[in-house]
Amino acid sequence: MSRAPRRPGERRTVAIARIAEHALGSAPAILARWLPDGRRQGAEWVARNPTRSDARPGSFKVNTVTGRWADFSTGERGGDLVSLAAYLFKTNQVEAASGIAEMLGVSAYD
Repeated sequence: MSRAPRRPGERRTVAIARIAEHALGSAPAILARWLPDGRRQGAEWVARNPTRSDARPGSFKVNTVTGRWADFSTGERGGDLVSLAAYLFKTNQVEAASGIAEMLGVSAYD
């Protein structure tokens, strides 16, 4: 199926949900890159939270199957790896999704 060419000035929407779903296939590698001091425990990646002074791993976890993540010490949480990237790198979801798409070599747009 081919797409109609973009018109000049037409805005393109970043496919955040598609990128988040695609990232799950590479979750262990992505998490090892973003949270290198972490380790896999079952379906979870357990690491220190690099955005705060976190003495040891345990309260910051990412589910490698669903992408859900939480810092159980602060209550901060999200539902996918795009929201995790936005949180870790202090950016918005669009920029986080675009960065993940570039890292994975996929289009950021539908």
